Amino acid sequence: QVQVIESGGGLVQAGGSLKLSCAASGRTFSSNAMGWFRQAPGKEREFVASLNWNGLSAYYADSVKGRFTISKEYGKNTIYLQMNNLKLDDTAAYYCAAGYCSGKTCSDAAFFGSWGQGTQVTVVS
Repeated sequence: QVQVIESGGGLVQAGGSLKLSCAASGRTFSSNAMGWFRQAPGKEREFVASLNWNGLSAYYADSVKGRFTISKEYGKNTIYLQMNNLKLDDTAAYYCAAGYCSGKTCSDAAFFGSWGQGTQVTVVS
């Protein structure tokens, strides 16, 4: 099973950028889909972005398309979430997750079995 640890959260002004990292360990990293989810206070967890197991297909929530980019670095067993043009509504705890999915299921948290502790992103005006 894959273990994941997020880093890179922080405080940023609206319109700014932030890059989250997720370090994964475990022999099955290369065969796992990887994703980012977020949860704001008082709201349910929501899908942000994901990559299928081979990294060739990326999926994004409509709210972040064109602003966020998910990527995978095999040599470091790490995935990233580059977040540009951040908005106040992007404020949330961001969670990295590993799992097995394909197509539309890659936006469903139920298909991700390994989760990190989360990293806080706070966007201020």
